[in-house]
Amino acid sequence: MTAKRPPSRSRRTVLKAGAVTGLGLAGAHLVAPGAAAAAAGGGGYLVGRGISDATGEVAEVGMMGYGRFDQQAAGLHTRLRARAFVVVEEASGRRVLLIVADSPMIFESVHRAVLRRLKQAYSDLYTEQNVLITATHTHAGPGGYSHHLLYNTTTFGFHKATFEAVADGLFEAARNAHEDLAPSELLLSHGTLTGASVNRSRTAFDRNPKTDRDHFPDAVDPLTTLLRVERDGRTVGAVNWFPVHGTSMSGDNRLISADNKGYAAYHWEREVHGVDYLADGSPAFVSAFAQTNSGDMSPNLDLVPPTTPADFESTRASGLRQYEAAAAQAEGPGAPLAGPVDSRLVYIDLSDVTVRPEFTGDGRTHRTSKPCVGAAMAAGSLEDGPAFPGFDEGENPFWDAISNSLIYTVSQELKQAQAPKDVFVPIGEMNRIYPWVQERVPVMLVRIGALYLIGIPGEVTVCAGLRLRRTVAGIVGAPLDDVLVAGYSNAYFHYVTTPEEYDAQQYEGGSTLFGRWQLPALQQTAAELAVSLRDGTSLPLGPEPPDLTGKALALQPGVVLDAPPLFRKFGDVLVRPRETYRPGERVEVVFAGAHPGNDLHRGDTYLRIERRDSGGAWHTVADDGDWTTRFQWARDGVAASKVTITWDVPQGTPSGTYRVVYHGDAKSLGGKVSPITGVSTAFQVR
Repeated sequence: MTAKRPPSRSRRTVLKAGAVTGLGLAGAHLVAPGAAAAAAGGGGYLVGRGISDATGEVAEVGMMGYGRFDQQAAGLHTRLRARAFVVVEEASGRRVLLIVADSPMIFESVHRAVLRRLKQAYSDLYTEQNVLITATHTHAGPGGYSHHLLYNTTTFGFHKATFEAVADGLFEAARNAHEDLAPSELLLSHGTLTGASVNRSRTAFDRNPKTDRDHFPDAVDPLTTLLRVERDGRTVGAVNWFPVHGTSMSGDNRLISADNKGYAAYHWEREVHGVDYLADGSPAFVSAFAQTNSGDMSPNLDLVPPTTPADFESTRASGLRQYEAAAAQAEGPGAPLAGPVDSRLVYIDLSDVTVRPEFTGDGRTHRTSKPCVGAAMAAGSLEDGPAFPGFDEGENPFWDAISNSLIYTVSQELKQAQAPKDVFVPIGEMNRIYPWVQERVPVMLVRIGALYLIGIPGEVTVCAGLRLRRTVAGIVGAPLDDVLVAGYSNAYFHYVTTPEEYDAQQYEGGSTLFGRWQLPALQQTAAELAVSLRDGTSLPLGPEPPDLTGKALALQPGVVLDAPPLFRKFGDVLVRPRETYRPGERVEVVFAGAHPGNDLHRGDTYLRIERRDSGGAWHTVADDGDWTTRFQWARDGVAASKVTITWDVPQGTPSGTYRVVYHGDAKSLGGKVSPITGVSTAFQVR
């Protein structure tokens, strides 16, 4: 396990940049919380909250999400954080651990690593049966932390430093939540949020039957759900679920960012509650913004891929919409939760499931198949960010002909299971040689009082999610709103569409790997979990995926040597700040730096914005986790680095004397890594 850097001391001065004073956004309103309102009384739970830094590499690592080889990270905008909540039912002692990570995906590699760390620390208290790990699905995080090759192709293989940072960060958030356990009340509420998402695959959505389409008259899922944690009448934590893709940041962006959900959590914690991420001890408030069935939900309301740098403000605006809807719910009368805490997880071989007629919808038995990629998947989502040129959503007759006639011949059985998808890449066959994608996948069901979470390791469209929710709600007897899909959970296998949406072969259908009957297979499994949870019975674990630890290919060399520019030394200021700035202006300082991959500064910072007090002492007012700062790295020649630090001076910043401080680490030819520091000249804010 990678050792954590000693945490920096608390910054006591908090600049509330961009804080929103009012709650509620046009289009966001509250609705009745369903059956949770009938739960008698409250309490009966111990709840713990925790946050940790889970940021990986920020330079010369492929970014995950858009599938672009050219999107190599070149700095940091906001840190990626893991937020964890432990809920213990006092009467029975049963518990669940929910971890929400600012991460593109949760791969089996991370799931297994976190469980291994939890077992080492707590024996069998936390296992695969009661730990749900879910990603926010930012498309601006570092990649290379999967043990399956497909997801490491754009990162030139496995990146151990990022993998360890993610796994350690998630574990530490869980540990912090465990240590924070205290008697708490849980309250559940539901609302609607419109004007924050749009269906990017309307052609596929419109193929669904009327009973599905009528549930979503605007082709979006507007349900926003809030689970809040109260102690002594004070809200100390909250988990929000709302479906929208983490694609507010552009595929042309090169700075690591937590995207819209990360900003929503950061804003509520840091800018509203003044949480200091570098301070010791438990934060006063922890908020997580989790995904549900966001497979076809885009934050780009004009259905045009975002561009940079305009995407920064789009990200902030989307995050604020989600925050305002959640904060309005937090001010409202949530329904107290009471009742059992329970969970189940099984593994299924999704490449070989016989789906019974009651789930297929046509009265016949069908089978899933080995995973296959359609040409539409290579196109990417044209509304959020195209992937490879020359491919289109929908039909791709040219590529289908080439792949099926010149490269291989698809078997009749595979063709039937995947129809009408024309198989572009038979990735299941490639799995026989080397593990490209996961076939044995986890499916989970968690209950916290009246709330049910269906853990699916993929990107579920709103109608596919609706069918999963209806399946579980009908068995456990819960109102539909109290049953949510927790997408991007515990592993990753791409998309889940309804059979009707699959037929359209848009990007989402081309990315539904296991064929037309993949969703019914998952409904069948969810039904088994729901029956088991309802009846208090156990289920066999099922076929666990193989442990691929230590087998992933790592092709990208690490940092060899850092050297300062000619006639300079590390930390020198190459571009100085002006003497005076006003709020709303941008401070920019360039330093002679080093490669940030030498030390990820996890739990720490690459930069500080400091203010001098009347006694001459300097105090930190912002660091590299703040929205107002940017840390940009560029190679200068062969071994030299230029580090550009910017600070957007927030409105309301007190007049005074400020400076910019850079913290880096340089590697010598012998491999020794030593800390370096640069300090700018002082400047005035007036």
